[in-house]
Amino acid sequence: MPKIELGMETLEQCWRGIFSSLAQGGEVPPSQRLRAEGMMQLLVVMEVVTEPQLHTGLAACYLECFGEPLPANWTELFPFPQIPGFGLRAPVYPSTAE
Repeated sequence: MPKIELGMETLEQCWRGIFSSLAQGGEVPPSQRLRAEGMMQLLVVMEVVTEPQLHTGLAACYLECFGEPLPANWTELFPFPQIPGFGLRAPVYPSTAE
């Protein structure tokens, strides 16, 4: 398998790991997100892929894990190479009888 394909495959596994954990209500260590963002930068700097290609792949992994697409303007809110990872809202339980 060429190194390029291996790099993209590894990056997609990282994205799935991040999004799967968040979709299940879990947390993602900063190191995992930073590692994936570093790989994204590397692939663009080496001209293996373009930012739009990475955005398309990342959005597909997000859709796969969350079952819904990213907001249309997500690239404005999260400049490259930030990964738009949102955790689920924590349940709120009343602490009083009221």
